[in-house]
Amino acid sequence: MSAADRWAGELAAWAIDPAILAAAPESPYGFPPGLFGSGRGAAATLDAVRGGLPGSVLDVGCGGGAASVPAGADELLGVDSSPAMLERFRAAAGAVPVRTWCGRWPDVAAQVPAADVVVAANVVHNVPDVAAFVQELTAHARRRVVVELTDEHPWTSLAGLWRHFHGQDRPAGPTVALFAEVLAELGLRPTAATWSRPDLWRDAEPGVVLAFTRRRLCLPASRDAEVAEAMRRFADDRPRTSTTFWWPGGAG
Repeated sequence: MSAADRWAGELAAWAIDPAILAAAPESPYGFPPGLFGSGRGAAATLDAVRGGLPGSVLDVGCGGGAASVPAGADELLGVDSSPAMLERFRAAAGAVPVRTWCGRWPDVAAQVPAADVVVAANVVHNVPDVAAFVQELTAHARRRVVVELTDEHPWTSLAGLWRHFHGQDRPAGPTVALFAEVLAELGLRPTAATWSRPDLWRDAEPGVVLAFTRRRLCLPASRDAEVAEAMRRFADDRPRTSTTFWWPGGAG
């Protein structure tokens, strides 16, 4: 089985039990814009983006632009499936020219022009067909592609909570090592930098983090106090790492 097929299979294993999902008061998927604003992104990723400048940056799954806006591009292009995120991205761009497309990559790739640098930060763990995703990133980059991802699936931190509330174990993959295998299968030879990352929610409002966690757990707001207590009991304090990959683009 290819690395790309294994990636898709390991992502599919995260599917939520239909009975739990049906009972959820709101979708556990997606991210509230307030948790992913336009603050500064990871230094390793921004440095990799700057290595392909001057010029334009296409940010795929742009959110609020943390992985692209601070890099100092001459033009910003953003793709995101959330209109609210695109609005934040446009606001963060300030005086820099910006264009946006609403949709999922690579579904909208044909509508989007090439850029000097293409970056996708913390997106690939949501992408089953990762080979097509990466191929379109490369085809849209004149100089450089930059991809950032957590070394483990970001939902692994909820394993203890999920077991507590639902009595079920959750998967562990796919990991950054498998993503590296996918790149090798595609004939790509990237440079990579692994770095320690802070808690993604460290500076977020506690009430927002609680609501986000409860939503991920498919639980109603009436159980907030119980979720808050469980978050203290089952806190995942393991060191967190991410990896930034970059490789030459393939656009003419």
